[in-house]
Amino acid sequence: MVLTLLKAKPERKLAKQICKVVLDHFEKQYSKELGDAWNTVRDILTSPSCWQYAVLLNRFNYPFELEKDLHLKGYHSLLQGSLPYYPKSMKCYLSRTPHRMPSERHQTGNLKKYYLLNAASLLPVLALELRDGEKVLDLCAAPGGKSLALLQCAYPGYLHCNEYDSLRLRWLRQTLESFIPQPLVNVIKVSELDGREMGDAQPETFDKVLVDAPCSNDRSWLFSSDSQKAACRISQRRNLPLLQMELLRSAIKALRPGGLLVYSTCTLSKAENQDVISEVLNSYSNIMPVDIKEMARTCSRDFTFAPTGQECGLLVIPDKGKAWGPMYVAKLKKSWTT
Repeated sequence: MVLTLLKAKPERKLAKQICKVVLDHFEKQYSKELGDAWNTVRDILTSPSCWQYAVLLNRFNYPFELEKDLHLKGYHSLLQGSLPYYPKSMKCYLSRTPHRMPSERHQTGNLKKYYLLNAASLLPVLALELRDGEKVLDLCAAPGGKSLALLQCAYPGYLHCNEYDSLRLRWLRQTLESFIPQPLVNVIKVSELDGREMGDAQPETFDKVLVDAPCSNDRSWLFSSDSQKAACRISQRRNLPLLQMELLRSAIKALRPGGLLVYSTCTLSKAENQDVISEVLNSYSNIMPVDIKEMARTCSRDFTFAPTGQECGLLVIPDKGKAWGPMYVAKLKKSWTT
């Protein structure tokens, strides 16, 4: 009886925080787009007590003791050795239960040992297949988790982290300072440019480009504390695909021929995912889809995928015991001919 009461209290408290305006809007859209799968997705997205957190270990201050401890607690490593391009230097541990480790505090001069993240956010990074010496652009880089993950995969010749929002830029700088040693900081450039202008500023410069685009962040939007602001967000939501398309146009300009581009969002919305990529593929004769289905097959132990109707696109949806996502990932290549 006591256990029941203890469990019921936080559930009641969390239920109050869900923004009905957003939930109703998502209910209409996603029940159509996802069908029956939406019921499970909705239950997980509206129950933070079910959410899971992956532990990305920092190779620049490697926590050997913590790694042993994670093994003892039943954590397992993500995808180790199962993808041909999975880098041995990137170690990420997952638990099947919603356990969250405490975050480390930022201390000037001391590198943090681990970074907590949604494990699905590593898929766009892995899809880039980063190799040592390559020039990489992270176009919408804050808060910095994907930039950090890129640096766990390889030593780029040059990493350009861009963030247009000044508050988020500060967060990005702090993430890099907290995890990356000073000598490596010298190959990283941080800028505050409107991402839509990057292609003109640095045409055909980068071997790999990541566009982790601004989107309807489904998890956080569901817990908007201000319902008026939430309603405003929803009304402006239809403008997001245009912004995402403009960012992709800029990214394509910045990518060298033969280079790879990965587009990602943390929304379930087809309009911001498959539709944006379809428009890119219809607009550019020199942009080719790259088949990414092998990643879905390899990752099915840890992630649940919804059909996207695209060989070049994956959609991770939250599921019981695999509460990762939402995360859409699409992989494109710029050909040598125009």
